[in-house]
Amino acid sequence: MVNKNELENINRISGTDVKKCMKCGKCSGRCPAFTEMDIKPHQFVSYLAQGKLDKLLNSKAIWNCLSCMACVERCPRGVAPANVIEAVRDTVARMQGKDGISANDIPPIVEELLPQQLLVSAFRKYKK
Repeated sequence: MVNKNELENINRISGTDVKKCMKCGKCSGRCPAFTEMDIKPHQFVSYLAQGKLDKLLNSKAIWNCLSCMACVERCPRGVAPANVIEAVRDTVARMQGKDGISANDIPPIVEELLPQQLLVSAFRKYKK
């Protein structure tokens, strides 16, 4: 069972006012991973607003989201479904006892091919 603290924490981490969503579906219509998601971006926002975190925490969509921000770009009200999905993903990872990635987890070949900004961003994202 999801408690109120988890709900408040996900809202805080996402930084998104889910009450602003007018359920137009433009975010989901723009999502390149739409067909792979069991819960669509607009549904993430709606479920969070309704406090249905049990559905979100058990969703496969949190791992299918590409974090491309197309949904954020398309929203006419400034709601950020990708931020909600990221906050739920982070919550699930913490509940599972995962603590992100370490520098030793990155193969040396990857370091040569990727921009340093990407690596720093990944550490910030997954090492919270």
